[in-house]
Amino acid sequence: MSLNKEIYDSFIDILKEELVPAFGCTEPIAIAYCAAKARDVLGCIPEKVEIKASGNVIKNVKSVVVPNTDGLKGIPAAAAAGIVAGDSSKKLEVISEVSNEKRTEIKEYLQNTPFNISPVLDGDKLEIRITVYSQNNSATVHISRNHCNIVEISKDNEILYREKLPAYNEKSKQADRSHLSVKNIVEFAETVDLNCVKDILKRQIDYNYKIAVEGLKNDWGANIGKILVKTYGENVKIMSKALAAAGSDARMGGCELPVVINSGSGNQGITVSVPVITYAKHLNSSEDKLYRALLISNLIAIHIKNGIGPLSAFCGAVSAGCAAGCGIAYLYGGHEKEIDHTLVNSLATVSGIFCDGAKASCAAKIASSVEAGILGYVMYMNGQQFYADDGIVSKGVENTIKNVCRLGANAMNETDEEIIRIMTQCD
Repeated sequence: MSLNKEIYDSFIDILKEELVPAFGCTEPIAIAYCAAKARDVLGCIPEKVEIKASGNVIKNVKSVVVPNTDGLKGIPAAAAAGIVAGDSSKKLEVISEVSNEKRTEIKEYLQNTPFNISPVLDGDKLEIRITVYSQNNSATVHISRNHCNIVEISKDNEILYREKLPAYNEKSKQADRSHLSVKNIVEFAETVDLNCVKDILKRQIDYNYKIAVEGLKNDWGANIGKILVKTYGENVKIMSKALAAAGSDARMGGCELPVVINSGSGNQGITVSVPVITYAKHLNSSEDKLYRALLISNLIAIHIKNGIGPLSAFCGAVSAGCAAGCGIAYLYGGHEKEIDHTLVNSLATVSGIFCDGAKASCAAKIASSVEAGILGYVMYMNGQQFYADDGIVSKGVENTIKNVCRLGANAMNETDEEIIRIMTQCD
């Protein structure tokens, strides 16, 4: 293959970093992880808890059920779960194992412990600072930029650990993402030795399809997946949307099944994988073909979100649904040209969907984004496309991606702030 070893290895490292298991919506789980770590540093169950979080964290925790809490929602519930029952060594699976006794203790702890919640007005869009107090001691843990990235730990005002965050234009400790492009992604997916990535992708298939099936089987969230099937039937297009939406239905409703995330989000992990898996089953695609299609969908979603950031007013289901369309295009025999046009057509259609936090309506946004991804491919196969200067579309897929990233990372900041004010009922 023409990709050099540095690019080849960096793409594998990106997949290892991004496609990791998480139990529950990642923002409340990040709160639980931070709180569990703070409890560990304090050395006992705290008597008082102070939580400072960025607006984007607040909006993504506000309306979603925290798993293993018997339906509790909100920042205090997530923190209490981490403090009472969390295993900080498990990071995004910090509250994956909670006994019935611990569930009762979580509720009692919430009733008897003062929680002080306030917004972080500076720093990153993903900021969590939790300070816990006992009678004689205090401990603080600070997370920034991604859900498990602890940048500072202190006890009794003494710094125990501090990481100097690089500026956004400096190289971070993450795998190098500078070579991400649709061209490189497609070449990587078509030529990589699948033994290097098979375990990562198999886990994504197993976890995410299982929660999607659960979402269709039982009563979760707004039951968007069930409604789609009941109304429109079970053809492959409907099922690809319905299963992806059902996975979100279950996850937002507090389903106690893990998912493999993409770009820091379980909903995006479901959206980028389940439609591709559904089409592969319909087409009787080989296992290897499915793996390569998932490489395309996962890496294209990561490519788009890399220019936006993990949290913003841009709905991550959009990048994931459009990327799923690219994976489906590959299953039908498409290569770089078909994938380029699928992505441009779909991004031109749904990039205006905004994020107003994690909650039941995410499932409907997922269904719409998967529909756009499929339409983007079908358009091109029928000789139709959106052209340069059609709205935000520019000549070349990478230029269109840059335009979307400009909107998501910059232009939508004021929208984001207004959404947060609406959700927190602040004038």
